Amino acid sequence: MNSIRLRSLPHLLLAFVLTFAGIQQASAQDAAAVKKEGVTPGATAAATPATAAAPAAGGGDAAAIAAGDALFKGNCAQCHAVNEQVVGPALGGITKRRPISWILPWVKNSSKVVASGDDYAVALFNKFNKQQMPSFALSDKEITSIVAYITSEEGKGGVTAKNAAATDGKDGATATGGAEEGAGKYVDILLIVLVVVLIVLVVTLVIIGNLMKDVLRGRKDLDGRDIEILEQRFDWSKFYRSPVLRGIVGTVFALVLLYEGVQSVMAVGLNQGYQPTQPIAFSHKLHAGEHQINCAYCHTSVYKSKSANIPSANICMNCHAQIKTESPEIKKIYRAIERKQPIQWVRIHNLPDLAYFNHSQHTQVAGLQCQTCHGPIQNMEVVYQYSALTMGWCINCHREMPLNTKDNKYYDNLVKLHDTKNAGAPFTVSSNGGTECSKCHY
Repeated sequence: MNSIRLRSLPHLLLAFVLTFAGIQQASAQDAAAVKKEGVTPGATAAATPATAAAPAAGGGDAAAIAAGDALFKGNCAQCHAVNEQVVGPALGGITKRRPISWILPWVKNSSKVVASGDDYAVALFNKFNKQQMPSFALSDKEITSIVAYITSEEGKGGVTAKNAAATDGKDGATATGGAEEGAGKYVDILLIVLVVVLIVLVVTLVIIGNLMKDVLRGRKDLDGRDIEILEQRFDWSKFYRSPVLRGIVGTVFALVLLYEGVQSVMAVGLNQGYQPTQPIAFSHKLHAGEHQINCAYCHTSVYKSKSANIPSANICMNCHAQIKTESPEIKKIYRAIERKQPIQWVRIHNLPDLAYFNHSQHTQVAGLQCQTCHGPIQNMEVVYQYSALTMGWCINCHREMPLNTKDNKYYDNLVKLHDTKNAGAPFTVSSNGGTECSKCHY
């Protein structure tokens, strides 16, 4: 009877350990299901071209106001607000101060209007320290829609388009991330509590086991087998000298070395996480995040060229000729201009020469947002390479990314053939030959 009691103790310990392992594994799976890290393509649009907003309640043509909203945020919001002065004057009431016939040429080429000697243009130019407004290649219809949007936003409590966009971005981030972060926090607390409970149980069982042994040692009715079980000790020397254990340890060690060797070879040329120090401390979190400056305002060729250009110093001076002029970092821009030398920015994202990549094809044609490849750029104080940018990473994107074929007759026959052979499967970039070698290597 005593032998049975002594033998059940290790079995009880093993049962507790296995039970906790099962609970911990289930909790880990729940945590993995709840916590979703990284940036979902299309989920964040803080630093990308603004989409058409809902029609404002101020009257006017709803379509024109919606189009004007997008154009205003993409071209004007960096320097202007509707109801308060930013870099340039507040635009509210512009139709009362100037006729549309004056506004059109001013937006297209303000320098020409000033040079013509127009009294209002010259006075405005002088009032704002002779700060030159950039010229915009916008049509009359586009400028008119911007004016319609400005008119609809006049007198709305001083809330600027910039501030409204910033508020929307923060609220959106809170709505999408708050629930997941809260659930993840509770899962972590649960795991910590379970670990503490396990430790308490193990210590309690060890104490009980020792007390039981002490009680049994004082008994005189134990036979020889009971005494042998009671006094038995685990021989650690035999355990670590075992050929089986040494074989297992040696095999695991060899596999780890092989795995690390393969990983180091595969990582040649992989610069994910690369975050060099730039010559000027430029914060994307401040400019693209807090101030909602459109990416295309600085990277002017991002939607129309093979490469996304590095902004020149004159783009910086559009704002910093008046803003933070005494900042040590801004003075570096002044020195570069005085010396007629470009700012030596350090390139971060760089594909090998053997791979062809067209930036405008992905941003303009495919409509991808900047965060799809560059990650949460609007939250980065110092930019780093967020994605792997490997061939496998690109191919996976082409296999999963659906192709927008709506109202495009070029794809009609291709979609029909695809649906015939692949019923129910989406028409992706890969379906259109996006994974063929010659698409990127030729």
